[in-house]
Amino acid sequence: MRILLVEDEKRLSHYIKKGLVEEGFAVDQAYDGEEGLYFAKEETYDIIILDVMLPKLSGVEVCKRFRGFKKTTPILMLTARSETEDKILGLESGADDYLTKPFVFAELKARINALLRRSYRQVSNILTIRDLEIDPTKHSVKRDKKDIKLTPKEFAILELLMRRKYEVVTRTQVIEHVWDYNFDSLSNVVDVFIGTLRKKIDRGHKTKLIHTLHGVGYMISDKTPKV
Repeated sequence: MRILLVEDEKRLSHYIKKGLVEEGFAVDQAYDGEEGLYFAKEETYDIIILDVMLPKLSGVEVCKRFRGFKKTTPILMLTARSETEDKILGLESGADDYLTKPFVFAELKARINALLRRSYRQVSNILTIRDLEIDPTKHSVKRDKKDIKLTPKEFAILELLMRRKYEVVTRTQVIEHVWDYNFDSLSNVVDVFIGTLRKKIDRGHKTKLIHTLHGVGYMISDKTPKV
C-alpha cells in the first residue's frame, strides 16, 4: 500500500516514514501544503497522512481543495492541537480521522489499517480466499495453516491483490500502490515479484490462486479467470 506523508517537521517525517517502510508501505514525502496537494492530485495513494500546521497551505486547506477535486482517498490528519474545535474543523474539511501529537507509532499503524479496511469495505483485518489468509496488522501469511515468509514488497503486492480479489489489477495499479514516486516504471520488476509470489503461494497446491492475464494484469482467484 502507498502512503503520502505531508509533514513539515522533517525529523518526525523521517521517523514516520522509516516505521511505515519497515511495515511494507511505500511512502512519498512532502514538506509543505502546496507540494502535498500536488502529489495528492497527481499520484495514486491508499492513505494520505496530513499535518494540520504546514507552510504555504494549511492541512485543512489542502484537505478542502483535495476533496473539491472529488477525490475520496482516506485522510488521516496529524496535529499538536487537542482542542475539540480543531478536530471538528479538520473532520469537516474532509478528513476521515484525527491523531493528536505526540502519538505512539502503534496507534498510527492501527488507524491506518482501520482506514484501509473501511476504504476497501472489509469487516475483518484478516483477508482470506480458499485456504490462504493474510493478516496486514501482523504481516503474516498462511496457506493451509502453514506460515509463508514474504518480503515487504511481496507482502504489499499480495495484500493489494487480496483486497481486490476476483478483480483484475493492472501492472500500473500495482506500481501505483506498492512503489513510491521514484520507481522506474519501465522495469520488469513487477513481473519478477509476481513470479516469486506464485511460487511461494501456489507451489504444491492443486488450486492455483495467483493468475496472470497476459496484456491485462493480475488476479487472485480460486477459479481460472476467463479472458
